[in-house]
Amino acid sequence: MDRELDLTSKKFKINPYVLALFLGGLLVFTVGMGLIFFKPQSEPDVKIISGNGMVAGEKVTGQIMVHVDGAVARPAVYKLGADARVDDAIKAAGGMTGDADTRQVNLAAKLVDGQKVYIPSVGEISKSSESIGSIEGIGSLISINSASAEELDKLPGIGPVTAQKIIGNRPYISVEELLSKKVVSNPVYEKIKDLVGI
Repeated sequence: MDRELDLTSKKFKINPYVLALFLGGLLVFTVGMGLIFFKPQSEPDVKIISGNGMVAGEKVTGQIMVHVDGAVARPAVYKLGADARVDDAIKAAGGMTGDADTRQVNLAAKLVDGQKVYIPSVGEISKSSESIGSIEGIGSLISINSASAEELDKLPGIGPVTAQKIIGNRPYISVEELLSKKVVSNPVYEKIKDLVGI
């Protein structure tokens, strides 16, 4: 009888190698699941620039600095991705306030480094005649067929001479004619093509 009990108890003994293998596999599984569910969040595209010009956090390449002002929650200078639009700048500044005049805002306009995005309030006589369509305005397009030399001069890479050249080659059927008529160089065209219209 004792012998039978000994044989039975041997059946339920756990091999230490099997136990070690099981515990090792459990540890690897637990660490793997932890890495999947608790991986760090990716770094945001938007960075706030402090008053002294220092970036809050690590510096990221391929970005532009844009000044967002007017009827937004947090007017300031922001760092955005190089392909950012006016909408991205407004979101970075906490969105528009309740009194923002959204009719004057072109959310799809592409931004350039050093640009000021100004959001006017309802009833505000914004510099509509001078800068609604300018770089300092809110992203509305400058007409290459009707803009003044002063308005054209505000575009990146355009000086008084090129502004006069643009005026002298009017009328334009498309923005691409700035290249085909050899009014501006390719690098300047790339800077202004999203800021101008016909």
